[in-house]
Amino acid sequence: MKTIKTVTKTALVALALAGAASLAPATNFVSAAHADEQYFPLQSYRVGPYAAGGTGFFGGFIDYLNLINTRDGGVNGVKLTWDECETQYEVERGVECYERQKSHPGAAAWNPLSVGIAYAMIDRITTDKVPLITVNHGRTDSTDGRVFPFVFPLLLNPYSETSGIVNYLASREGGLEKLKGKKIVVLYHGSPYGKETIPIYELLAQKYGFEVQQIEVPHPGNEQQSQWLTIRRAKPDYVVLRGWGVMNPVALKTAQKVGYPATKIVGNVWSNSEEDVIPAGDAAIGYTAITTQASGTDYPIVKDIVKTLYDQGKGNLEDKQRIGSVYHNLGIVNGILNVEAIRIAQEKFGKRTLSGDEVRWGFEHLKLDEAKVEALGAKGLFHSINVSWDNHEGEGYVTFQQWDGKKWKVVSDWIAPDWALLRPIIEKSAETYAKDKGITLRTAADAETVAARTN
Repeated sequence: MKTIKTVTKTALVALALAGAASLAPATNFVSAAHADEQYFPLQSYRVGPYAAGGTGFFGGFIDYLNLINTRDGGVNGVKLTWDECETQYEVERGVECYERQKSHPGAAAWNPLSVGIAYAMIDRITTDKVPLITVNHGRTDSTDGRVFPFVFPLLLNPYSETSGIVNYLASREGGLEKLKGKKIVVLYHGSPYGKETIPIYELLAQKYGFEVQQIEVPHPGNEQQSQWLTIRRAKPDYVVLRGWGVMNPVALKTAQKVGYPATKIVGNVWSNSEEDVIPAGDAAIGYTAITTQASGTDYPIVKDIVKTLYDQGKGNLEDKQRIGSVYHNLGIVNGILNVEAIRIAQEKFGKRTLSGDEVRWGFEHLKLDEAKVEALGAKGLFHSINVSWDNHEGEGYVTFQQWDGKKWKVVSDWIAPDWALLRPIIEKSAETYAKDKGITLRTAADAETVAARTN
């Protein structure tokens, strides 16, 4: 069975410049799903201001799928297929890709890596009964599987991230009680993603007694002089950088210009990559960021990808220096989560092509403890995950890494969010959404009911 081939980057750029990238997928569709194929529609972005994130993440994701095909012959004999449709991280293009790609049978899950596109897809994927994976991002209240059966903010939702960052800053100060009277500025990307955590920072500020000032940076973030002059006048104890793409190195360089030290800046999970710090040069030295997965190549699974794919000229990244980078490793971890959900679902429904609803069941039973993570060759790459029918995130463990000018160095233990505080907030928000949409809350019994396969 032949995995679908991707076109060249040059062709992608040509399509984008012609204004057709949102309509034409980056690869050819196969005509029909076979009993031994499981399909991944990839709404990727390899051009535009966020191309660094897109090429790294989707490169790692495809590398893992390709590894499973090449090394294992697929998942229990079921080959994994995929194609890419270029979105340039734009919502309209993402929706157009969805409408085009959803006609392909045998879809396992959607992985757009875009908050805006994900929001626009929620009603659609719920109707079509195919999971939407928003690893490390998305609607926080979609964590509540009672209301959002097909949406999975795996590893980390935005509120858990915020709680993790505040807990980390508290550890630097000597405890949560030491945050009282401190001043924290949150510099956020002017998008639905960037604005997602505004209320939770306000809530945590009230709870722990610190002062918070939240400052928006308009998309894409090339100009931040006025924001950083405001920060210099405010003299905060810490700045949380909730950025994305070009906004992040610009923030670090502008901070240096106004005299704000990088050691007091803590980046969120989309401000933690090599592409965020290398362009900033020495302005990034000492900068710290949260992460759900480590960077580097010293993990068996990454070494296996290099040996099986890149040494044979089959790797997806054009630049081999990016192997083991933050985005590439996140793509690999995302691949692990998707593949293991399929494997788990196959144990219940059969070793064959699964329906989207069957894959949903697999994600709701996705439990990878530290021993299982080690067995998959990913010990130390990520911690664990424990998804259930009503908790679509997992456990929310994070760690923090600091940039030394050449590489990231882990500087904290694994930190858990304050679930006792967050879960009631998540449930209240989800229940409000359900009331507005006329949705009946699911039960555990409902979650075990799976729609009949139609392909």
